Amino acid sequence: MDYGWLSVLPPILAIALAIATRQVYISLFIGIFVGWVILSGWNILAGLAGSIESMVMVFQNPGNTRVILFCALIGALITLTQRSGGVNGFVEWVRGRNFAHTRRGAAGLSGIIGFSIFIESSICCLISGAVSRPLFERLKISREKLAYILDSTSAPKCVLIPLNAWGAFVIGLLESERVEAPLQVFVQSIPLNFYAILVILMVAYFIITFRDFGPMKKAEDRARLTGKTIADGAVPMVSEEITSVQPREGVPNRAINLILPVLAMIVMMPVGLYVTGEGQITAGTGSTAVLWSVLVAIVLAGGLPFAQGILRFREVFDLSLKGIGGLMPLAIIMILAFSIGDTTRELGTGVFVASVAEGLLSPGLVAAIIFLASAFIAFSTGTSWGVFAIMVPIAVPTALIMDASLPLCLAAVLGGGVFGDHVSPISDTTLVSSMAAASDHIDHVRTQLPYAMIAAAGAVLLYVIFGMIMH
Repeated sequence: MDYGWLSVLPPILAIALAIATRQVYISLFIGIFVGWVILSGWNILAGLAGSIESMVMVFQNPGNTRVILFCALIGALITLTQRSGGVNGFVEWVRGRNFAHTRRGAAGLSGIIGFSIFIESSICCLISGAVSRPLFERLKISREKLAYILDSTSAPKCVLIPLNAWGAFVIGLLESERVEAPLQVFVQSIPLNFYAILVILMVAYFIITFRDFGPMKKAEDRARLTGKTIADGAVPMVSEEITSVQPREGVPNRAINLILPVLAMIVMMPVGLYVTGEGQITAGTGSTAVLWSVLVAIVLAGGLPFAQGILRFREVFDLSLKGIGGLMPLAIIMILAFSIGDTTRELGTGVFVASVAEGLLSPGLVAAIIFLASAFIAFSTGTSWGVFAIMVPIAVPTALIMDASLPLCLAAVLGGGVFGDHVSPISDTTLVSSMAAASDHIDHVRTQLPYAMIAAAGAVLLYVIFGMIMH
């Protein structure tokens, strides 16, 4: 059944309510509920039952389950590395270097870590957040600024690299469309992915200059003048049970207790991709590799202090449960986010919006309109990969039929998907960035939005110019 414009109502309602009320959980559930009421022929009771069943069915997808487990298990890694003195030890080591004594140095460290980990967007945010957050707290840099840096150095960077899970997914979509030399087309699209490039250039500029504006400037002024790295009344994505864990009294701070688990996570990602891809990293399963990575990291984070006599086995177990419990709010949001994504697919939201956009296309503006359509779908559904799956099959034949540049149109799909995902309150990468920075989620969305909009406006302009030139 074609639900038309009604298919757009649930995601827009969820996003609007989340921004207006700051009640993310309730807003997401209302969006899911309205979606299933529509799907049930406006039967409220059937819609309520469908909403609950939709959340249950999230776990039928192994990838969803692995991502939710991964997010919860990260809490155990955080509490163990804090209690063992690993986080403090690393912070002391970094603070011993000249660059870490300044606000720019701490922000630069976060950016460098973010840029250097390119295999997977979530692990990039989590590692950079774990290392940088204590420095940001000591130097009174707002958590909103950290969340912005984490978000802007994750997906925008990953989408520019062919040899990771992102690249593998896109290349697979191109192969499905029978595109000749799909890897070559993807590589040609990289310098044309204007949004991702502009976002990276902008975050580098704000790290170097600290010349913020809009809501971000207010957040930075608050942190610098009052020492409050998070606003009064804000609700951090990470429970205080995690952020308040201190090293055991009398225990020496050892950076190795953080560095080894983190390195294990980094190393295990390509190993996991290689194994699940049966010898090909680009064919691996990202969610499985991420879950394996965090499990190995937790074993090391608990095993090292146990071997050093810092923690007993019971303490390792209790701290792990405490950390997992502290991230239950994030796990619940992830369930709701996946559920509303499934609901929009049932309604045909993405296909409807894409079909409307396709009818508006003209040769010189193909890439620009594809970018805007991809952005809107990603913003509504909270997923960039879902947009890639919907828009690549539309963009490829459209580019070929209308004699537009295929790499340019592909770049527009990828950039638009990342932009919509970047600014959507129901996006998993936005949620992970808020969590890794221990920031209020809506504050992160609100402070990042003006920066993302500037990059998007620049990207649209460039797509219009290059669309005319390359047509």
